[in-house]
Amino acid sequence: MLESYPPVKMGGTTDGLLVLSNGRFFRGKLRGAPVEATGEVIFNTSMTGYQEILTDPSYTGQIVTMTYPQIGNYGVNPDDMESKTTHASALIVRELSQLSSNWRATQTLDEWLIERRIPVLDGVDTRSLVKAIRSSGECSGLLVPSDSRHTLEELREEALDLPSMVGQNLARQVSTRESYFWPSATDSKPFNVIAYDFGIKYNILRIMNSLGMSVRVVPWNTTAEEILEMNPQGVFLSNGPGDPAAVNEAVEAVQTLLGKVPIFGICLGHQILSLALGCQTYKLACGHHGGNHPVMDISTNKIEITSHNHGFSVDEKSLPKNVSVTHRNLNDQTVEGIESLIHQAYSVQYHPEAAPGPRDASYLFGRFLEMLKS
Repeated sequence: MLESYPPVKMGGTTDGLLVLSNGRFFRGKLRGAPVEATGEVIFNTSMTGYQEILTDPSYTGQIVTMTYPQIGNYGVNPDDMESKTTHASALIVRELSQLSSNWRATQTLDEWLIERRIPVLDGVDTRSLVKAIRSSGECSGLLVPSDSRHTLEELREEALDLPSMVGQNLARQVSTRESYFWPSATDSKPFNVIAYDFGIKYNILRIMNSLGMSVRVVPWNTTAEEILEMNPQGVFLSNGPGDPAAVNEAVEAVQTLLGKVPIFGICLGHQILSLALGCQTYKLACGHHGGNHPVMDISTNKIEITSHNHGFSVDEKSLPKNVSVTHRNLNDQTVEGIESLIHQAYSVQYHPEAAPGPRDASYLFGRFLEMLKS
């Protein structure tokens, strides 16, 4: 469902300026909503799926740069929402299409972003911006109209003062306040699953429902005692934004649930499970964001092309002897999946639900189903 916002009038376009905390700056045309924005500046290599990206809660607190040159040419529609609203702070593109040509489209991307008060910096040399991020690492950024009352030096100082993602519990910000229920889409007797909402995407729930799981989604800080009182057959740990080490309540709850119920985690949920098993996490200099990351399944040596969105990773050197690596990123050799050797618990760093992205890793939901059956 599309969330309704008060109308924002857009009187044409104005010049805009993106100032990075590393001192670099980039100019373009400010489209979308004419508002200022701040956040961690990242780049995403997906060629399509901009609506799913912008509505993915994992992008909370981030300014998203799309590496594909033209964005918006198939518009937006209500069915491609991954949550009820947008979460990215702003969008940076080489060219924002003012036309939408697709039978499913109900609005142009520009119109949709104006309604949601999300600014777009259009006409940016995104190749140069991506090179700047890759060479010096992801950093904070400030997006403002070029006629801002501040000088460039003042804007650089303001960008330097923006907070880092390290230490931020953003799951608290995006999680549901009240639990809610997604019933199974099959007629057979469903498996009852509890899903922690650290920033869950709708397509995760759609896939689990299609496999015969009735899912109750609960807030990020639900205690293990409350979970066990619901008597679930499995627990799912969702994706989400921010620093996993800051989500202490969830880590403690998962530690208590280990050995009592099967557990499957994705993205932030993977990191939280890893912390609960005794591993450590760290901030990547340049995170993984996009739909073309090669990952090897170590058990089969098969390579999956996968969808990613994360800025933190599990430190392989910290893995206890009772935790093994199941998947590895072939770009930088980082840990992409782990499993406990003594508990029914496993997780992956990437997004097997895709939306957007390839579906090479969708089998992981079937593995969770088999755990529930056993």
